[in-house]
Amino acid sequence: MSWYETSARDLPWRRTSDPYRIWVSEVMLQQTRVQTVLPYYERFLERFPTIEALAAAPEGELLAAWSGLGYYSRVRNMQKAARQMNGVFPATHSGIAELAGVGGYTAAAVASIAFGLPHAAVDGNVLRVLSRLRNDDADISATATQARFRAFADELLDRERPGDFNQALMELGATVCLPRAPQCLLCPLAEECEGRRAGRQEALPVKGRRPETVFQDRAVLVVRRGNSVLVRQRAASERLMAGFWELPERGELPGAAEQEVVGSFRHTITHHRYSYAVVAATMRTKPKGYRWASAEDLEQLPFTTITRKALDALRRGQES
Repeated sequence: MSWYETSARDLPWRRTSDPYRIWVSEVMLQQTRVQTVLPYYERFLERFPTIEALAAAPEGELLAAWSGLGYYSRVRNMQKAARQMNGVFPATHSGIAELAGVGGYTAAAVASIAFGLPHAAVDGNVLRVLSRLRNDDADISATATQARFRAFADELLDRERPGDFNQALMELGATVCLPRAPQCLLCPLAEECEGRRAGRQEALPVKGRRPETVFQDRAVLVVRRGNSVLVRQRAASERLMAGFWELPERGELPGAAEQEVVGSFRHTITHHRYSYAVVAATMRTKPKGYRWASAEDLEQLPFTTITRKALDALRRGQES
C-alpha cells in the first residue's frame, strides 16, 4: 500500500469515486491497454456523462464512440446495464453483479473502489502476481486455480481500504511484475516472493498451451465515385460487429475489376495474423446492399477496425 501511494500512475478514473465513471474505465480496460483507453475514456464521458445519457444513446453514436476499442459486445452490454439502472448505480456488490455484461472481477473492482466494499478483484495482472508470490505452477486458465487464487486474494485484502488494495495489486502486476522480464529489484513484495526465491519468476504463471499462429493474406477493395467510397452495413443478424460499416473484402463484390494496390496494413485477432492489401477497384453499377459513403460519412459512421485501418492506409498512400 505504501508502494502504491508513491508509485501509482496518475489515471483519471483514480481521481473519482463516481461508480459510473469507475465502471466505464473497468469495462474499457478489459483486454485493452491503459494508453489506448485514456483518450477514449475522456471522449466517451464527454459524450455520455451520465447513466441516463448512456441509456438513451442511439446505437450508431454509441458504436462510433467505441470504435477502435474492439470487443463491441462490451459497450452494448454497458447500454443494457445503464437501462437496468434507471438512473441509479447499484451500491451493493450483488446489485452490480446483476448488471448486463458484469462479471466477477468487474463487480468486485467497482464495489471496492467506488463503495469501499471488501471484495477482492482478481484480473490477469493479479493472477500473475499471486502465482509468483506463492511459486504456484497451477494453470491459471483453469477455473479451480482461479477460485483458489481469489480465495488467497480475499485473505490478503485490506478490509479498511479494499479499493486501494485492489488497485495496488493490479498496478504492481501492470508496471512491475510484468509478464516478461519482471522488475523484481523494484518490487515491494520481493522479499516475500517464493517464485523469485526459487528463481522461477519468469516461468510463472503457467497458462494453457496457446494455439499455433495462423498467417493469412487478404485484400480490401476500395471502389470510389468522386470523394465517396462503396460501403455496406453489417446486418443485425451477423454475429460479429453487427451495425458497423465496412469496405468489401475480395470475393464479396462479384464483377469488381481490381486495378492497383494503394496501401497495406496488418491486423491481429487472437492467434490469427492477417496481412491486408488495400486494392482500388471499379464497378459498373452499385450492388444491392451497398451505399456511397461521403467524406463526411467516413468521419462519422462506426466502421469496423479493419475498414478504419484500410482507410488510414489509403490516406497514407495518397499523401506519399
